[in-house]
Amino acid sequence: MKNEEIDDVLEKAGRALPDPAPATLQRIADSIKPSLRPVRPLQPAWALTVGLVLICAVVSLAGAARAGFFGFEKMDILERLLIFPALVILFWVTGVEFIHEMIPGSRRRVSPEAFLGLGSAALLALFALLFRDYRTDHFISAGIACLLTGFLYAIPAALLGWLLLRRGFAVNPISAGLVAGVLGGLAGVGMLELHCPNFQAAHVLVWHTAVVPLSGAAGALVAWMLRFRAGSGARKRTNPE
Repeated sequence: MKNEEIDDVLEKAGRALPDPAPATLQRIADSIKPSLRPVRPLQPAWALTVGLVLICAVVSLAGAARAGFFGFEKMDILERLLIFPALVILFWVTGVEFIHEMIPGSRRRVSPEAFLGLGSAALLALFALLFRDYRTDHFISAGIACLLTGFLYAIPAALLGWLLLRRGFAVNPISAGLVAGVLGGLAGVGMLELHCPNFQAAHVLVWHTAVVPLSGAAGALVAWMLRFRAGSGARKRTNPE
């Protein structure tokens, strides 16, 4: 069947239906009117992005201030000039992507999954360029400690980012959760770079970078659980036993 034939069938079906009575339309309008409230528009995208970058920076700095700036003190000038501007750029790009996920109809150049891979790859390339100590002393014990610490600080960054964008609407909650997790994970990596004095290449490449995919997966999982719970609740209300 051609598109024109489908349109013709739908048009005829619409003409066959009787128009609703004016009284019915008025009752519907009267029932909706009390619930209508003016909605404040979202802030401009650049302002929201600045807010997300500041959240990541504050969480990273607060964590390092609490634990110590040992990593920053050990870095040379080149490492500082490359790592922290690169993290700010990743904060910004991820913040823009998060905003797009929370505004329906926004343009997306890459999928959230590809975005996660690109962000992790950028960190790996940067760390591989800068860190050349190939020892693996206390690889597992020190690595797990950094991974958990970075993930711990990713949680408040992701939550604060969601709070900033709470008036948006995620058409795909799982994708939005993944990007929120990546944003939080980058804040966790920022905290680790400020705090952790372990510059062994394997440690930084594996355990510091792993904070980003771990946080992204956690964000997607939380979003999936919330959507599943909401769907289960809606089905129960629709089909009460």
